[in-house]
Amino acid sequence: MARKPRIYLDGCPQHIIQRGNNRAACFYTDADYALYLNKLRKAAAVNDVSVHAYVLMTNHVHLLASGANEFAIPNMMQNLGLNFVRYINITYKRTGTLFEGRYKSSLLSTDRYFLTLSQYIELNPVRAGMVAAPGHYPWSSYRHNAMGIPIDLITEHDEYRNLGRTRASRVKEYRRLFPDFQAHETLDEIRACTNKGWAIGNDKFRAEIASMLKRKVNDIPHGGDRKSHTYKENQGT
Repeated sequence: MARKPRIYLDGCPQHIIQRGNNRAACFYTDADYALYLNKLRKAAAVNDVSVHAYVLMTNHVHLLASGANEFAIPNMMQNLGLNFVRYINITYKRTGTLFEGRYKSSLLSTDRYFLTLSQYIELNPVRAGMVAAPGHYPWSSYRHNAMGIPIDLITEHDEYRNLGRTRASRVKEYRRLFPDFQAHETLDEIRACTNKGWAIGNDKFRAEIASMLKRKVNDIPHGGDRKSHTYKENQGT
C-alpha cells in the first residue's frame, strides 16, 4: 500500500513524533539527550525549521515545529536521523535501525491548539510518572517556555509571543495557563490525529485545510447508527 503524502500548508506548525524501533530506547545517557538536541538545533537551522516545543522521552521524541516549505521538516528529520543513529551505533557498538520506519506528523490550528499542543508535549514526563512536575524534567522546552531559561533551539511562535510584550510576562502567563493535567478527550484527539496524520483543530479549520489541499484531513465516519432516522432516510427506507 502506498504511503499517504504528508499534509503541509504554509504557516501551519506540525506536531511530530518519532519512536524507537519496537518501542525500544533511543537514549541511554544524558550525553545522548544532549547530543540529540545539538544535532536537532543544527539540522533545524540548515533546513529552515523553527522548533517551538519539544520533549525527549526514553523511547520517543515529540516536536512542535514550523517549516519554511514542504520539504523543510522532512529534510530536517532525515538529516537528524542519519547523524544521530550513526552516533548511537558507533557509541554502543550496535547495528541496524534505531527509530521505527516513518515519523508521524500532523498540522495544527494555531488559534487554540498551539498552546494546548505545546503543553501536551511538555507534560509527557508527568503523564509517564517520571517526574512530579514538568519543571523537574531537564529534556523539554518547559524550561524555556515556563521558567525563562533560554534554550537556543527554541524559536518562539507568534501564539506564544502574544502572551505578553516582554519575555518575563510571556513566561509568567504561559506558566499561569499551564494545566496540571489535560482532559482525556484532548489527549485522545491529539494522539489519534497525530498517529493518522490528520489535522488537529476544530471542524472549521479542518474544512478549510481540506478545501485548500483538495484532500481529506480527518476521519470520515463509516456507516452510521443503522437505527437512526437520518441513516434510514439516506438509505431510502
